[in-house]
Amino acid sequence: MHLAMPPCPQNYFYAEHVQLLLQNYQQLLGKPLIAAQTIEIDAEQLFHADFVVLSHGTEVDPIFNYANLTAMALFELSWSELTSMPSRYSAEPVERSERERLLSQVASLGYVENYSGVRVAKSGKRFYIENAVVWNLYDKQQQYVGQAACFSKWRELV
Repeated sequence: MHLAMPPCPQNYFYAEHVQLLLQNYQQLLGKPLIAAQTIEIDAEQLFHADFVVLSHGTEVDPIFNYANLTAMALFELSWSELTSMPSRYSAEPVERSERERLLSQVASLGYVENYSGVRVAKSGKRFYIENAVVWNLYDKQQQYVGQAACFSKWRELV
């Protein structure tokens, strides 16, 4: 799924995709990511949330297919840059093997909580994320369609 324009009122903030993120989070972790209202309000609320939310698809080299404003600002990427970038580039090369181990663990368990690691922004700025949750995404037919992550704690590294 490649979404050409950023989430906005004209595309309902990609409410269908956000619903997928929220439903899978609720189902796997047994608690809501945000307080549920209507699909459209949830989608707008998640896009403007003060925590990071990202997801990627199932390509051989998975590509980001969603990010909220906080994620785009932290990674210093526009919507078009982010949604055309393999998600592995969010980690430094030395961190990529650890990231692959994490994603493999999520694939087998369904989700992982309390993940921490180093990520890198477009400018090369490095930051340490803490207590991230990474979870699998399944469609209505229970077909695996990707993974998502959220976190609200990070700090710049020098």
